[in-house]
Amino acid sequence: MNDSANNNFLDDERPSKSARKREMQALQDIGTTIVKLSDGELATIPLEGDLQEAILTARRIKSHEGLRRQLQFIGKLMRLSDTRAIEAALYDLEHGRQQHNQHFHQLEKLRDELIAQGVSAMDKVLETYPQADRQHLRQLITAAVKEREQEKPPAAARKLFRYLRELAEL
Repeated sequence: MNDSANNNFLDDERPSKSARKREMQALQDIGTTIVKLSDGELATIPLEGDLQEAILTARRIKSHEGLRRQLQFIGKLMRLSDTRAIEAALYDLEHGRQQHNQHFHQLEKLRDELIAQGVSAMDKVLETYPQADRQHLRQLITAAVKEREQEKPPAAARKLFRYLRELAEL
């Protein structure tokens, strides 16, 4: 009776087979994400040894079945290594993308406000970006408003957005 109690106790501390499979699949998914990164993004991920070689190999494989097996191998290698640094780097990379997209959407919203309200909304931009060229900004806004009124393609609106983006990067 005592042996069965010890076995039950040991079983409770080990993760279930399903939990281990979920963990293995999560690591394989991380590997798949890394394989799909661009070269510049991949350079920011701290990879070493066999894992780095396996990921570089997977990026060269064209066969679907071969790639699937290589991704399984990457998952196995990841189980054997400490993945906290890799996961942190992927999180930072994704978080940076989200910030970039959010900033991009804010600039689009500002451009749309400028076109909708006209030159009267220019002060908002000048408060945010005091280095802006007032005359150039006025010309871009006027051209974009005129373009919208005449229902022409948004070439001036694109120029206005590019200028706003330049101001934000300064």
